Amino acid sequence: MPRRHILTERQRSALFDLPIDELSLLRHYTLGDDDLAHIQERRRPENRLGYALQLCALRYPGRTLAPSEVIPYEILSFIGAQLAARQSVLVPAVCKIGTTHHRPTTAI
Repeated sequence: MPRRHILTERQRSALFDLPIDELSLLRHYTLGDDDLAHIQERRRPENRLGYALQLCALRYPGRTLAPSEVIPYEILSFIGAQLAARQSVLVPAVCKIGTTHHRPTTAI
């Protein structure tokens, strides 16, 4: 049975795409002290970045990141700067987003 699409591609994009403009990043993806404390509990820099990315995506636009999803560089650099992540952590972490998908998201 074919699926029926309620939203158009444009409407779906407006609802679920990750923001990349500076104002939206500041509004939705600025991490608070309590966020940073939870993020710092993760062992490796890659895990901290992945956790922060999932946390931000869950808050806005209200969904988790898909394992194969490409994260825009603007988001990576904005969140990475807050975590003081080295540049070498940012690129490989994108490829590993899906590897932590098996863990429960109850911590978030």
